[in-house]
Amino acid sequence: MRSERVPEANTAGPSTALMRKAYARWAPVYDVIYDKLTEPAARAAVEAAVEHGPRILEAGVGTGLSLGYYPKGSFVCGVDLSEDMLKRARAKVLRRGLAHVHGLQVMDVCRLGYADNCFDAVVAQFLITLVPDPEAALSEFLRVVRPGGGIILANHFGQTNGPVARVEEIVAPLCTKIGWSSDFKSTRIEAWARRNSVEFIGVAPTFPGGFFKILRMRKAG
Repeated sequence: MRSERVPEANTAGPSTALMRKAYARWAPVYDVIYDKLTEPAARAAVEAAVEHGPRILEAGVGTGLSLGYYPKGSFVCGVDLSEDMLKRARAKVLRRGLAHVHGLQVMDVCRLGYADNCFDAVVAQFLITLVPDPEAALSEFLRVVRPGGGIILANHFGQTNGPVARVEEIVAPLCTKIGWSSDFKSTRIEAWARRNSVEFIGVAPTFPGGFFKILRMRKAG
């Protein structure tokens, strides 16, 4: 498996620079705020990913909140744009003895430094709605997943219509400034799947009250 670090010069456009700054601010308090809130969705995403096999790439691994949810026989690699987040993830791996984690690297998910078809699944939690080019990230996930492998996304996805959808669209600029997204719709991902002959398995609600959802896709075998 090729896992070299992506050169900084190729990853730092204006949008990714803003993301780095946002997550540098969030890193010290991220676990306190998000651990229990996101745990049910994170566990569901991990369970869905390992159904495809043990070799998993976690894209946007952050502070490594979900790394302990993988079975001991897994082979997990994690990437994130934020070195500040990864420092905390690496500390968790060492502190908890997570031997199934085999690498945590700074990497742009739109330019993954891995060979084709080398993972059983890619899981991305609370990430896809924030990257500058979601379709490019999805295409990279598709490239590194083996035929028949899975792409699993845990996220909040905006309503397609109605008053809630309008509110989500209004507050979207504010949410973006704090490293979140309110109005990104799963239909955009479904459209990408159709264009790329990827099986769109579906979207399932999870805690809290369906606010977060698990979106599953499968690469053609």
